[in-house]
Amino acid sequence: MDSFDLLQTLCETPGPSGFEAGIAAVIQEIWEPLTNEMSIDRTGSLSALRKGTGPLIKQADGSERRPTIMLAAHMDELGLMVTNLLEHNGNGFLRIINLGGVDWRQTAGQRVMVHGFDPETGAPKNIPGVIGNLPGWMLPAEHQGKPYTYETLVIDMGLPFETVKKYVSIGNAVSFDRKLQKLQGKRVAGKALDNRCSVAILTICLEQLANRTHGWDVLAVATAQEETRLLGAFNTANAFRPDIAIAIDVTFGSGPLASDERTFKLGDGPVVGHMPDCHPGVRKGLKDAAARIDMRVQKEYAARPGGTDAFNLQIAAEGIPTGIIGVALRYMHTMTEHIDMRDVERTGRLLAEYIAGLDEETLPSFTKMMID
Repeated sequence: MDSFDLLQTLCETPGPSGFEAGIAAVIQEIWEPLTNEMSIDRTGSLSALRKGTGPLIKQADGSERRPTIMLAAHMDELGLMVTNLLEHNGNGFLRIINLGGVDWRQTAGQRVMVHGFDPETGAPKNIPGVIGNLPGWMLPAEHQGKPYTYETLVIDMGLPFETVKKYVSIGNAVSFDRKLQKLQGKRVAGKALDNRCSVAILTICLEQLANRTHGWDVLAVATAQEETRLLGAFNTANAFRPDIAIAIDVTFGSGPLASDERTFKLGDGPVVGHMPDCHPGVRKGLKDAAARIDMRVQKEYAARPGGTDAFNLQIAAEGIPTGIIGVALRYMHTMTEHIDMRDVERTGRLLAEYIAGLDEETLPSFTKMMID
């Protein structure tokens, strides 16, 4: 699939944190021809196994399995949840609260989709709406001159209150309704690029591996509820206990007034994490793989663990050697996130190269590295 078409499909499919069923179904259809086994767990994460060609190794419990690498890309997006239904002159309005780290300064005037249900059939009922706000001078004194918050915003669907009551309930999810837009060159902008671009990266990796030999099994996981609690990565890693894990995510892109050492250039290649939740063996392997294919990478340094799935992958089970790789993204947690498609494509190729190089010496080298 063309990489832009792939990303467009992923970004424009609703799937707020905790309500990922729709996006999981789309990803399942995309990954099915690229993997051997698929499952969805009780908390909503989608796992797909692509079998390697290496020998099975006997485990302590007598079972046999190949060494396994888990690639985790969270599929949830920032969204909203209905907290109250309001009536005014016969019209219906919704109060909302955030699902994940929504920047409330960006929400006023946004188009949204309210995910209700038809009580007669039980079928989903998606209702378009807009987030409305009062002019600043009409706000209560304590809110004037300040960013809008969920206390000063409502969703207006243009419907009578009785119709709203029929289809919408407290606790229903709301997603932002915005198309993925092509900009100049290979740049694109839209909502949910954090972290659907990483699902695209993982997909490109699987496509690359379809034409390569790899000894290790590959467990591709679209994790649930990363934006709210890092849940899916922790559950899946404990369930499957991979030998290595890599979290694929975004990091902060540089731009006007954001150009210090904590930001990274769009279009300058994958960003490899150097932080406490990144194992030095995984990090070295990624950089060695980049050198083999003459690919430039950027390095992200931090003194503390980051806010990615790696935080929980590293401490799952008996502890899993974990890495972080991703792409630079401007305007994070807004509806106009901005990336360079070249970074997406390169990161997918780099992961495939790294996986193809895993062998029987990889894990012993990790142990030696930590005790020498």
